[in-house]
Amino acid sequence: MTAPVDPTATKAWSRLTELAAGFEPDLRGWFAADPDRVSRLSFGAADLHVDLSKGLVDDAVLSTLLGLAEEVGVAERRDAMFRGDHINVTEDRAVLHTALRLPPDATLDVDGQDAVADVHDVLRRVYDFAERVRSGTWTGVTGERISTVVNIGIGGSDLGPVMAYEALAPYRHPEIECRFISNIDPTDAATKLAGLDPATTLFIVSSKTFGTLETLTNARLCKAWLLDGLGQEVGHSDVDQKAAIEKHFVAVSTALDKVAAFGIDPANAFGFWDWVGGRYSVDSAIGTSLVVAIGPERFADFLAGMHAMDEHFRTTELAANVPVLMGLLNVWYADFLGAETHAVLPYSQLLHRFPAYLQQLTMESNGKGVRWDGSPVTTKTGEVFWGEPGTNGQHAFYQLIHQGTRLIPADFIAFANPAYPLKDAHDGQSIDVHELFLANFFAQTRALAFGKTADEVRAEGTPEAIVPARVFTGNRPTASIMAPALTPSVLGQLIALYEHITFTQGVVWGIDSFDQWGVELGKQLALQVTPAISGDEEALGAQDASTQALIDYYRQHRT
Repeated sequence: MTAPVDPTATKAWSRLTELAAGFEPDLRGWFAADPDRVSRLSFGAADLHVDLSKGLVDDAVLSTLLGLAEEVGVAERRDAMFRGDHINVTEDRAVLHTALRLPPDATLDVDGQDAVADVHDVLRRVYDFAERVRSGTWTGVTGERISTVVNIGIGGSDLGPVMAYEALAPYRHPEIECRFISNIDPTDAATKLAGLDPATTLFIVSSKTFGTLETLTNARLCKAWLLDGLGQEVGHSDVDQKAAIEKHFVAVSTALDKVAAFGIDPANAFGFWDWVGGRYSVDSAIGTSLVVAIGPERFADFLAGMHAMDEHFRTTELAANVPVLMGLLNVWYADFLGAETHAVLPYSQLLHRFPAYLQQLTMESNGKGVRWDGSPVTTKTGEVFWGEPGTNGQHAFYQLIHQGTRLIPADFIAFANPAYPLKDAHDGQSIDVHELFLANFFAQTRALAFGKTADEVRAEGTPEAIVPARVFTGNRPTASIMAPALTPSVLGQLIALYEHITFTQGVVWGIDSFDQWGVELGKQLALQVTPAISGDEEALGAQDASTQALIDYYRQHRT
């Protein structure tokens, strides 16, 4: 793998630095002077309509950003990823989440193996399993059909499935509920298991290595809960523990020996590959709980949506390539205009977990301080991603975005058709609540872009003393993403869009966006600290003074 291009050594970076030094954004002026701005900066990508016209970008900046993409080799590295080259350098792996959504008639050789055939073999097994659960053919050990599926995982084995499950609520099986346990805090398992019937509960243990501390701890808690609950129902002497575990536990893992040792039938283990990172895995067998919830046909639509965005990213020229343009704009905001954070604001309650999902995708991918050749980065990397659904966020943190001293680029996401259309009868009128909702979506991006001048505030009769407090400077950058409706396909498109935005930024910065070594140190130290907590004085003595004091406090107050 060639060394990354230092972006700061490119002609485009120098030009962008010059442009930033004299940059005076004027969205009001730009819109007034350029009637074609909206059409030139609005793009289609699969079913998504993306309006970038309210971004802080003019023609000079945009053309230079595209030049930067060419100089650092965004297109070349993109093509290397789709080919299956080992662009995950620190782990010497291909990066092929895109292969998970290739159609069955495609071909892709990865290290001598037909990746597409492998993917569809696992998909067929997952689909067959899901259909058996959905139809009631798969029953628990007492012969009752499954009514609750509990996914046990953490990180990418949790965030993707739970986000998609919430987002696609209108498409769920009406008689099957999914719950998700991730946190090692015992509260999570206790509250998620509350009210469930062991006889009708199925657990999916999602861990590629079947060794993740949090996941295996929770799996053991759930196994004990299951066996204890079944024993109370039918009498301890009548419980066939082996049969109970085999009928109530399946696994998403490739460590078949560990799966079998836990008691799960290896025939009920669904694997995936080392070229799929956890945060890119919702479209693999990690999504088994989602397949059970929405069914194989709709999950296939979900994959097709992701593939449609992959094809847009793979084949569209950079000047009209939505993930590339959005990634480049993020670089402009973060490295040249001083933005530290990025808000994602879905005007859809169903996407309430989407910002949390993007936190892992973007910050675990691009929160790096060295480039893929091990040399220090030469730029700022990554942004803090955060957000909440509108209109809740409007009553919480929009004040900072509108009138604060920090530049916070924001992506607004909305859909023309609601999942649950409702009307409000008020003052003799029937009001479409979704239109009322979207009025806020449209108004917020307008207010952020164009603001409100002091003269406009005075014209409203505002007392002079408080005029400054009611001025909105505007020129706050937003991107607007719309689609006809939040379908499985459109959700897949949104996920793939942000995957490729993240990829584009990583290439510009020269970093490996597909490893996550920063996750490891705290986990390793936790294993060293655990004996100190439980009374090992030698282990306690090996800790720093602050950690020792905190453990002492814990011991004194634990009842």
